[in-house]
Amino acid sequence: MNPAPVPAADASFDFALLQQSAARTGTRNRRALWWLLGLLALLLGSVATLLLYLNNFEAEEAARRRAADAQWLEQGVQFHFRRLEDDLLVLSRRAVQQTAGADLVADDHAQDLKAGMLWREQGVVLSSGWIGAGQLSDPRVGPERWPLDWDAHPDNAEALDLMQSTSQGLRRAAYAGLMLDQNGAATDVVWLAVPFFDRGQFAGNYLAAVSLNRALRALLPGWFMQDHSVQLLTTEPVEAAETAYRAGLNLPGTDLFVQVDQTQAQPTTVPRIFFLVALLFLSGMLVALYALRRDFIKRQQVQALLQAQVALRTAMENSVTIGLRAWDLGGKILYVNDAFCRMVGYSAAELIGRAIPFPYWPLEQIDALQRVHDGILAQGTSGEGVEVQFQHADGHLIDVLIHEAPLNTAAGEQMGWMSSVLDISERKRGQRMAAQQQEKLEASGRLVAVGEVASTLAHELNQPLGALSSFANGLLNRLNDGSIELSELLPVVQRMARLAERAGGIIKRVNAFARRRELSPQRLDLVKLLQRVMVLFGDDSPIIPASALPDQRVWVEVDELLFEHLVNNLVGNAQDWAPRAGQRAQVWVGLRVDPDQGMAVLSVADTGPGVSEEAQATIFNAFVSSKEGGMGMGLAICRSIVEAHHGRIEVSRDPVLGGACFTVALPLAKPRLRKDLP
Repeated sequence: MNPAPVPAADASFDFALLQQSAARTGTRNRRALWWLLGLLALLLGSVATLLLYLNNFEAEEAARRRAADAQWLEQGVQFHFRRLEDDLLVLSRRAVQQTAGADLVADDHAQDLKAGMLWREQGVVLSSGWIGAGQLSDPRVGPERWPLDWDAHPDNAEALDLMQSTSQGLRRAAYAGLMLDQNGAATDVVWLAVPFFDRGQFAGNYLAAVSLNRALRALLPGWFMQDHSVQLLTTEPVEAAETAYRAGLNLPGTDLFVQVDQTQAQPTTVPRIFFLVALLFLSGMLVALYALRRDFIKRQQVQALLQAQVALRTAMENSVTIGLRAWDLGGKILYVNDAFCRMVGYSAAELIGRAIPFPYWPLEQIDALQRVHDGILAQGTSGEGVEVQFQHADGHLIDVLIHEAPLNTAAGEQMGWMSSVLDISERKRGQRMAAQQQEKLEASGRLVAVGEVASTLAHELNQPLGALSSFANGLLNRLNDGSIELSELLPVVQRMARLAERAGGIIKRVNAFARRRELSPQRLDLVKLLQRVMVLFGDDSPIIPASALPDQRVWVEVDELLFEHLVNNLVGNAQDWAPRAGQRAQVWVGLRVDPDQGMAVLSVADTGPGVSEEAQATIFNAFVSSKEGGMGMGLAICRSIVEAHHGRIEVSRDPVLGGACFTVALPLAKPRLRKDLP
């Protein structure tokens, strides 16, 4: 393995110390490499040995399991067939007693035979019955299946005859089979003969035909058959599968075997887990050794680079323009860089070792700087830092921004603070100049605001004052001529009073708007508000606007004074432009509710020439007017009022009247509870 590569940031520097360190560690690294290769070979050998051992262990464990299963199968078959022989012996005794005509106990007839599994399992015993001693030579006497198997094949008759002779001669149960069919093919049926001796005399045999396949299915549990397949063999095969084993049925008079094949291999979990754990530990040991070697190489490289990096760090600190200062918890300076020395005008020798108060502190600010440094010692500086003033050695003051960071030892214990000191004198000077410029801009803004208010007043008061002047001049002329009656004088004076009241309301609204007072929104019914405002455009107006207002209430939250100002501007603007298209002048005011957007939509349309597409982009800007003698403030004020209520104002061409259509959309007020409704 090669040494770990040097990081790219360090590799760009050609330090002689680094090269010498690499030359010294080459031999040591090769020696460690040989040791590591030897451990790797030992690990691979150990893994191979362990794998062979586990394979041999699994093979022996499988053979032991098969032998145990074979022994269990043989003992189970023998047990249940012995139980079947006992059941037939009980039936033989009953048959002899019935033949002799003996008086049987009533309980013997009523009590069922407590038979074993083979007798109880349906389909295992195919046929059974009693043959007395005098009827043994007659093949037609016996159970239902007895003459059929006797006549099916000559070998069957010979085997059955031998079975009866054996049971009589040896005084024990005997078997015959497997039975052959008419074609000579072997079936799975064997015959069992159980002899019965009465007072030492042979009384007869109790016979039973047994299906071996069904008997094996009844004897073997379901969990065993899930992983094994069972096959009945008449002779022991020479070759068998590696996972198969054979078990003899040990039925006297037969030579039968059962071959069991393992269909699903049972995993040996414990040895494999042991192998994985051992492999994991061995791999971990190898990884640990490799990591130890890498750590050793890195430590050597870090040690070789340390002195060079210290020299590089010192050069970087001396080249920056930010002053660096380190001081302990007692307030004594531990380190300063060249930038800090140039900033305050003192050398490093004059500063290192000095304690509070420092020589660059202004005399008149010593107490304030003492409190600042006490706060730094207690909790450091915030993210914005601390702004103070230092005094240069030549006497002029310097504005600085100080950021402090804890200075800790290698053990993590704080020993002081590390300060970065930034000269912000130029920034402060720029801020002072910016403040002066801002004051000048605010003064200019106030002058502009005064001009806007004056322009707005001139725009709004033009019509009511002109109408008031016309009424006054007409009234004076008729008074001078003596052509007016007292009854005609009252309506004229009432109109002049309404015009004066309207002019006063305009001055009040413009004054409130110019002072930019905070909005006072109220929950108002927009229908009633429009009805009240529309009354002002009655007989005094040259064009009386038509309106289409909904019957139900439309609730909005608006400043009533500003909204009246908005409606007056829009309707007055429509009255001015309606007669200029050469047709009968009309003004229409409509109100509807847009439930999808939750908005109340106010529309003001006229029969004027409309607004061109080029003018629509600038029509709401201040000092932009297409009206002769207009100030360009009316629609700009309307837009400001609508935006202050979180609404929007748009202009388009009305499809019915053909002129301009100004649309104002305002958010609907949130519904109140029923008990809060007026």
